[in-house]
Amino acid sequence: MKRKIVIAIVLGAVVAGVWWDRRPQPEHRGTQVGQTVPAEVVLERVQRQQRALRSLSGETPETQILFGDLHVHTTFSVDAFAWSLPIFGGEGVHPPAEACDYARHCASLDFWASTEHAESLTARHWSDLKAVVRQCNAAAGDPADPDLVTFLGWEWTQMGYTPETHYGHKNVIFRGTDDDAVPARPIGAGGVAATAMRSRRPLWQDALGPYTDFANRQSQFNQHEKMRLLRAQPICEVDVPVRALPADCSEFATTPEELFAKLDDWGYERLVIPHGNTWGFYTPPGSSWDKQLTRRHHDPDTQRLIEVYSGHGSAESYRRWREIAFDADGAAVCPEPTDDYLPSCWQAGEIIRQRCGELPTEICEQRVVEARQHALAAGIAGHHTVPGNRPEDWLDAGQCRDCFLPAFNHRPTNSVQYALAISNFDEVDETGEDPLRFRFGFIGSSDNHSARPGTGFKHHDRKGITDVYGQEGQVRKVFVEAPRPKGTAARSQPFDLQASRFNFLQVAESERVQSYFFAGGLAAVHSAGRSRDAIWEALQRRQVYATSGERILLWFDLLGDEGREAPMGSVVEAEGVPRFRVRAVGAFEQAPGCPEQSLTGLGVDAVERLCRGECYNPTDRRQVLDRIEVVRILPQAHPDEEVGDLIEDPWQVFPCSGDPRGCTVEFADPDPRRVGREALYYVRAIQRPSATVNAAGLRCEHDAQGQCIAVKPCFGDNRTPPDDDCQAPAEHRAWSSPIFIQDRGGALGADSDDHG
Repeated sequence: MKRKIVIAIVLGAVVAGVWWDRRPQPEHRGTQVGQTVPAEVVLERVQRQQRALRSLSGETPETQILFGDLHVHTTFSVDAFAWSLPIFGGEGVHPPAEACDYARHCASLDFWASTEHAESLTARHWSDLKAVVRQCNAAAGDPADPDLVTFLGWEWTQMGYTPETHYGHKNVIFRGTDDDAVPARPIGAGGVAATAMRSRRPLWQDALGPYTDFANRQSQFNQHEKMRLLRAQPICEVDVPVRALPADCSEFATTPEELFAKLDDWGYERLVIPHGNTWGFYTPPGSSWDKQLTRRHHDPDTQRLIEVYSGHGSAESYRRWREIAFDADGAAVCPEPTDDYLPSCWQAGEIIRQRCGELPTEICEQRVVEARQHALAAGIAGHHTVPGNRPEDWLDAGQCRDCFLPAFNHRPTNSVQYALAISNFDEVDETGEDPLRFRFGFIGSSDNHSARPGTGFKHHDRKGITDVYGQEGQVRKVFVEAPRPKGTAARSQPFDLQASRFNFLQVAESERVQSYFFAGGLAAVHSAGRSRDAIWEALQRRQVYATSGERILLWFDLLGDEGREAPMGSVVEAEGVPRFRVRAVGAFEQAPGCPEQSLTGLGVDAVERLCRGECYNPTDRRQVLDRIEVVRILPQAHPDEEVGDLIEDPWQVFPCSGDPRGCTVEFADPDPRRVGREALYYVRAIQRPSATVNAAGLRCEHDAQGQCIAVKPCFGDNRTPPDDDCQAPAEHRAWSSPIFIQDRGGALGADSDDHG
């Protein structure tokens, strides 16, 4: 007994001594080590594009297609820092300077943007980020013809636990980087995100955390210090002009209206880009774009682009099924499953039904109904209402079964297609003639959290190129997740999300979501040159398209009289039969490893550590395009029009010949249904299937009727073997920005006056 007491005293002394002697360090912004990419390498990229279009159509392009990533996090963001810790299966911190090196030498991008979560940033962080962005630009060579353009911004990480309070995340990106071109401080989102960043964990968790991974305890001490400094930074006063506030306070905007008003007060050129709107990891069931289509919450001059695809899945597609329904009195009810969708609330009831055993049928059915209501009321935390449930118990509930690389728990009324199809008849647009509508151009991004912009060039190394994170056993239960009710009782329990002391990361479905992290997408701009101004102006014109990571070349134009053309992103007033042309070329196949310029410019050791030994390394062979799909949307012209009837996806499909030089398609729309109203068109250039990380989602086993009867999730921890990249075939694609045509009379031409 005495021996046990002595051992306990010694262990306690060691623990106390280590804690007392801790020396937390402030986060370092990192050191950029890469050299400028040689001019001849950059020139060869341009010449390859020119050769591709000449081979396809005999023409020389007037613009360059430049590829970039406008959504990148490093471990300056609190969630990224947490996921980098070894306790989460992470590989250590990745400071902002590494993102510059990765973009330049690993991914060979033409541009990227720093967009840390604003709620994570102290005044020192913001100062360091500006310094890193300026340093990355200074190393880019001639500003008129740089090897890489770096933009500065932040992510406004707004979340609400109900559809009425949820607006979603938006990236704010600025044209300039000097102090007189950007705000003095980032503007975060009030509410859930800000509370999560500033809330204190129980002291015992902070005290025990470093000892669960003793060899890496310093990184956890550093995290504690980061959070202490963040909480210590005062919150800015409200109703004070932004320029009158001190630089070292935390500023918040709780709604888009407040965000746009603050940005207007600063007056600097910026773009506001919504993203991840269908991602049900944090988006409440029932959320929709309708409440944001107002003059208060939408600024058409700055909110001109939307992220249609990222490493968190595709936000494109609208579906008629719903994750939540409402009865005649407005009360929430669980919708019944359909052939193509299983609501999560419904499956909660089925899990309880399977446990009923010898319970009387009437009582069992009451508990099934009760379980569905409990799951509905819990919102994104519905899985916390069923005692002892496993991820496999939910089958593929909540998932879009026929979407391309869908967002987890896809929310169809928050999709890009839904946004483009709705109209606000109580407010008019800038013309004064039409109801207010969203007119978004499309981009892809990575939403990467390890300082790795543009990871979609190769599909390998699931943990390296996606945001997959993992932890198992007691560590997860103690430090990561809110506790779930134990056992296998045939009765659910309510979970009050808004009253919970746990933050949104702890109550969300952290296990099943690991099957829905993908390699990053890209934004592709048709730019007059490589300069910052040229890229910015292309983004502003919506002369931009998205890809799922592959560097597909895509041109989409409205053909007018006398050779006039209006490119993707244009708003055109016209009558008559519109005619269109699509030209597309598949992405280059990739060679393993890294090209010589990456090894020379970054160094062998840095390539191995940061690029994980793989870079964008194109061969001379092109991927083959399978088809061109055209989507037509006729935005609501009357309030009673059903949205699902206005979205035609696909409207037309054109097979490609298999020629590796690419695919050219021309088509027209003589349909009288579009006469006298607005119509918009966008195209998808789709490659033949290739192996893709997480492409099979939860990996369903299907019965003879095609229903999912068992799943094999791709976990982030060792329940999925480290060498299993969870690959399956996927048809990678590029999405053009839409062309918006208003049929109001006049000759068909390329009058692309922009009305917002």
